[in-house]
Amino acid sequence: MHTPPPTASYWSKPVLESVLPVIEESRHVGTSTAAIESVARWMAYEDFDFPAGGVVEGLEIGGDPDHLMDLTMFETALNFAFTDFDAGTKFEVVRNGRVFSDTEAMVVCIQDALADGIPLLDGGFLATVTRVDLERVFTGNVEMPMLDERVTILNEMGLTLDERYSGRFHNFIRDCAPAMYADGDGVLERLVTEFPRFDDTSDYHGTEVRIFKLAQLGFWMLHRTLHGMGDWQLTDLADMTAFADYIVPVGLHVTGILEYRNDLERRIDSGEMIERDSDDEIEIRAHTLYATALLTDEINAIRPPDKQLLIPQVDYRFWKTYHATFHPHHLTRTIMY
Repeated sequence: MHTPPPTASYWSKPVLESVLPVIEESRHVGTSTAAIESVARWMAYEDFDFPAGGVVEGLEIGGDPDHLMDLTMFETALNFAFTDFDAGTKFEVVRNGRVFSDTEAMVVCIQDALADGIPLLDGGFLATVTRVDLERVFTGNVEMPMLDERVTILNEMGLTLDERYSGRFHNFIRDCAPAMYADGDGVLERLVTEFPRFDDTSDYHGTEVRIFKLAQLGFWMLHRTLHGMGDWQLTDLADMTAFADYIVPVGLHVTGILEYRNDLERRIDSGEMIERDSDDEIEIRAHTLYATALLTDEINAIRPPDKQLLIPQVDYRFWKTYHATFHPHHLTRTIMY
């Protein structure tokens, strides 16, 4: 077992603490410390500028902090499952001759809808949004996967926003402490409690595993967008983990860091469904969090003090490189990623 350095506070926070029992008991997925050391020796010297702005480079998102809070959290709530589970085809849209895939395609559709006057960021509208409404918003090469689940998410989320926060997510965020963890008043702690769609947890042999992929991703995006404006920022950003999804495990596997048992690798390569909350699925996600934390430790041990990295920067390095790859990723029907 890796012994976390005392300066890496993320090892003692709820997410990484909760995945360690999975790492100890895993039978289907492994993390290669030798590969981590090898990858760190070259990745440490790459350029890791702190990314700024929204999901899609060059897309105008405006400068009103409240609007950006509403927009980011709406996008985050729908940021899952962009591959058709039967055909294996990614959701794509084309704008001005450029092809946008998965998350980027969703964001482009949302911006188009807002420009057309559709009130997607208003809780009252979301509480009654229909499947037909979303079909019109998300028109691409294939129907956006899990559209019925997206309607349910928006209806439930919209009702809470309408009843408690005057219909807007920025009122919720400004009502919380500007930290993920703050004795129950942190934005992450309250988000996963008040909005169940973000409560990304799994049971692994009686242990609750806290992944919180979308919740953390949303606040990472908010911090990236707003901290330069001086309006809002997370005070405990260094405690954030990776965002356990479909794509980052591909990059970790391709670089030899994640190791799959032969049967699991065969199932992934053949496009067989990996069930939500199965041991296979939980182990893939837990090792994604564990491996990216270890890799960040190793990279930071090489880099000078003024060039230390956050785990989400290492996560983004893998996501940006592999999010449109043809390499097969595991398929799990879930609203959590």
